Amino acid sequence: MGRKGKANPFAAKKRQRRENKDKPAERQHEPYEEIVRDNAAFLKYYNMQNICVDDGEWQQFLTSIRANLPATFRVTGFKGEAKALIDIIRNELFTEYVRGVAELRGKTVEEVEKPICLPWYPNGMAYQLDLTRKDIRRSEPLYRLHNFLINETNAGAISRQEAVSMIPPLVLDVKPTDKVLDMCAAPGSKTAQLIEALHAEPEKYKIPPGFVLANDVDNNRCYMLVHQAKRMNSPCFVVTNHDSAFFPNLLKTMPDGSKSIQKFDKILCDVPCSGDGTLRKNPDIWGKWNLGQAYNLHGVQYRITRRGAEMLEVGGRLVYSTCSLNPIENEAVLQRIVADSKGALEIVDASDLVPGLKYKPGMTQWKLASKEVDEIYTSFDEVPEKYHTIIRPNMFPLPKEDMENLGLEKCIRILPHLQDSGGFFVAVLHKKSQLPFEKNDVKDLEEKPKPEVKLDEEGKPIEEKSVPWGPQRKRRRLHGYKEDPYVFFEENDADWNDIKKFYDLDEALNSRCLLTRCITEKKKNIYYCSDLIRDLVLLNETNIKIINTGVKSFVRCENRHTNHPFRLAQEGLQTTNAFVGASRRIEVEKDDLILQLNCTDPTKPPSTTELKEATQQRCKELSVGSCILKYVDERFTLHIVGWRGTSSLRAYVDSSETLHILRLLGADISKFEVNKYEKAREAAAALAATEDTSEDVAKATEEALEEVENDLNEAAIVE
Repeated sequence: MGRKGKANPFAAKKRQRRENKDKPAERQHEPYEEIVRDNAAFLKYYNMQNICVDDGEWQQFLTSIRANLPATFRVTGFKGEAKALIDIIRNELFTEYVRGVAELRGKTVEEVEKPICLPWYPNGMAYQLDLTRKDIRRSEPLYRLHNFLINETNAGAISRQEAVSMIPPLVLDVKPTDKVLDMCAAPGSKTAQLIEALHAEPEKYKIPPGFVLANDVDNNRCYMLVHQAKRMNSPCFVVTNHDSAFFPNLLKTMPDGSKSIQKFDKILCDVPCSGDGTLRKNPDIWGKWNLGQAYNLHGVQYRITRRGAEMLEVGGRLVYSTCSLNPIENEAVLQRIVADSKGALEIVDASDLVPGLKYKPGMTQWKLASKEVDEIYTSFDEVPEKYHTIIRPNMFPLPKEDMENLGLEKCIRILPHLQDSGGFFVAVLHKKSQLPFEKNDVKDLEEKPKPEVKLDEEGKPIEEKSVPWGPQRKRRRLHGYKEDPYVFFEENDADWNDIKKFYDLDEALNSRCLLTRCITEKKKNIYYCSDLIRDLVLLNETNIKIINTGVKSFVRCENRHTNHPFRLAQEGLQTTNAFVGASRRIEVEKDDLILQLNCTDPTKPPSTTELKEATQQRCKELSVGSCILKYVDERFTLHIVGWRGTSSLRAYVDSSETLHILRLLGADISKFEVNKYEKAREAAAALAATEDTSEDVAKATEEALEEVENDLNEAAIVE
């Protein structure tokens, strides 16, 4: 049956490149012009604001903000093999890094500085390189580093993220029991951090009692968010698509069965901003910067923060952050929401959660200006009437006596020159009491009519035509893509009984938290979510658009040699492993696991006769079907989905996970390493052999590099 236009966009790009291979390349007649990193209005405005203490520091600021941003990454902390991966990074990757940088810059190995471990990130799990993203992507001596970053990101072992972007989730101080809301979550780097914090105590909680709800107003960016967060494989995570400034109250079920408003213990408001703190990463902002952006966004930022404060539990914590340096988007928003709260909100000092971070305190005085910064205003009385709809009275600092009680100096203001980073602003709010404008009326939500379910002649629900979710596969509607339904298991589901029996599942696994994404008798993929997420979805799916939830746990895999139609999914093993009985487990030795992972042809899995004797004996006791392969190392324990065939045993993991595990085991991974430059030279040499001109050879080399670059990066996570 044809897909009818539901094609993978990555595959479409590849086809297009193949089709255009023989067509003459369109070349620019004009050389690429380097972006001029200067803007008179920007320099005048921030110099006027005195963001630096003296002219010497101002010059340091200018030098830093005009330089390219160094690359940074962090290790996923809650995974059992994190410490082993850090050892590999320090002892192997950084040795390769030093050699590559020395070759790239014509220095000796001794002259190259090793990457910096960010002192304020917990447990030494974040690193800053003396390289830009472009250096890594476009330099042959660094191709192994580039490959490592792409593969380990896809495997969920690391995240490439700007250093200052890591700070808001840290000061939010999320615990496994917290109900967390990320109001403007896409593209999802901070969301992934929140999920990590939720799963920080796996030895205490099989499934964390809390959850993370990630929301974004942009429908397409929501799928980018799903792509980022699904690497964490959490059953305690849900993505919604709504305007954060008007986020609806959500219902929850109380222990006595009654309904109440869902409040959140921790809320992250990383609001839309002008982004001038990212000039080092996005130099095109230099030419676009103007004050009109900050003025336009101030109201949006205030409304999002106000709505977040309303949904915050009394005693809860809200973090407000922007990647802007502008006090109009930062301190002005904070003073307004704190003043409006009438004492219900207070700014708190959270610097103890980021020890070693260099930052400036929040500003208590600032000025406003016209769009061109040719007029400066210290009060609203000085603003010309033509600007009254743009510049508002509450954007100006409050009188000194009122300002003293706000605590704006407790905010964290990060400038690029302080620790060779981007610019950022972070403030932490504590909610002491209910807000004067807060509404918690549950009656309107409970009385909201449910959508009518259409039935056929036999009284069964009629399934609406639906397609797998994802931005490229949706039917476009006026308000975004139509989502497939969330169909949870009933009490006596036949598939559940078979799955439970085959895998000897623990009774503690709640079958009613299993779900599928279509109404059909023959399930394909089965997902699992936590009890709280199930309750949230069932009570609120008509109230807000839910994009994605649940982690894939079981997949239909009908094999003629087994009577059980479902295999385990590697994505969900982080959750299901704790509930699977001993009957479907095989403990393997290191050599056995390496043998299986090195098998790249799924049609020719390793024979059981090639395995260690103890493994062979265990295989004889196991019937054909999906199983869990367990490997115990002195540093970590790995659990991997396997398949026991009639005469074989194979690991059932994707290529990124395969390479990640082989690296942990210290195995030879050279056959998996792709040197795109070598490939390009081979392609050029092949073309030269056909007696083409040197211009054609150069063109072939360039095209080959682009082809391999696209193949490597299509699967990479957006930073």
